[in-house]
Amino acid sequence: MQAKRMFYLSGLLLAATLTGCATGKHDTYGPELQGFKYPYPVERFKFVSQGQTVQMGYMDVAPKGTPNGRSIVLMHGKNFCAATWEGSIKPLSDAGYRVVVPDQIGFCTSSKPDHYQYSFQQLAINTHQLLQKLGIQKATVLGHSAGGMLATRYALLYPQQTEQLVMVNPIGLEDWKALGVPYRTVDQWAQSESRLTYQSVRAYQQRHYYAGRWEPALDRWVDMLVGLTNGSGHAEVVRNSAALYDMLFTQPVYYEFKNLQVPTLLLIGTEDTTALNSDLASPQVQAKIGNYKVLGKQVAQFIPRATLVEFDGLGHSPQVEDPERFNAALLQGLSAP
Repeated sequence: MQAKRMFYLSGLLLAATLTGCATGKHDTYGPELQGFKYPYPVERFKFVSQGQTVQMGYMDVAPKGTPNGRSIVLMHGKNFCAATWEGSIKPLSDAGYRVVVPDQIGFCTSSKPDHYQYSFQQLAINTHQLLQKLGIQKATVLGHSAGGMLATRYALLYPQQTEQLVMVNPIGLEDWKALGVPYRTVDQWAQSESRLTYQSVRAYQQRHYYAGRWEPALDRWVDMLVGLTNGSGHAEVVRNSAALYDMLFTQPVYYEFKNLQVPTLLLIGTEDTTALNSDLASPQVQAKIGNYKVLGKQVAQFIPRATLVEFDGLGHSPQVEDPERFNAALLQGLSAP
């Protein structure tokens, strides 16, 4: 399995090199990630929200195998984009799923509004409108990292339209503020985001996302994030990113896990140590947050119809780090909701 994983990662590295995203070039991209290659064509959903005309970029991938009549929506995390799901889209399509992968407003290929009141409810409503436009009445929603918080909110708002909820190392399995983590203002977040460098982002991801490990293919996702932030849309990207971080910290879904009505699959890399604003916390608080070995088991007890699958040795992004192992567990979990 390790050999296959290395072969997959080597393929990603080659793809990154061919598209100009490999290590060393540190490309920059437009405000809607212009110049970064997605694995499937990006379509646009234009709509009016909060008095503004905005658009969501999304991929809509038809089933390649025998269609099973099911649709699945893949929701990205805060430091990720729809493209980050490239290792899972094809296996899901091959298994018969229609796969819809949006970039949320404020992220990646989607609009960066001058003014927007971000909430998980608003992003869930936007996503529901997209699915209505695509004629999808019911879907499985799968969210990674911050996308897990969004997928939870979607399932709470639209239980009749949610076939199954899947969360992959979601943040929000604890309420950081209630545990004593200090607040960071939107202005402070903007200052922090303005100083992103390839080295700082890689160091953070290596420590928290991949348990200290690094593969050259992972450079592609660092380049994606840093290239967007430092590109021609720097000001609007930073402004929206800061507002989105504030949403994550101030709008916990933790207390509502008990209200979920849909079958829920938790896919947890146990070496994950991600916790928002942990760098501001005291050593005592740092020691008790971001422990996914504990958090996954705890939250599985809160959710009425939960199934927990743990990936020992993997970190925050198991779908990127070991896609073969991850996809096998995902497809098995989807087959028996």
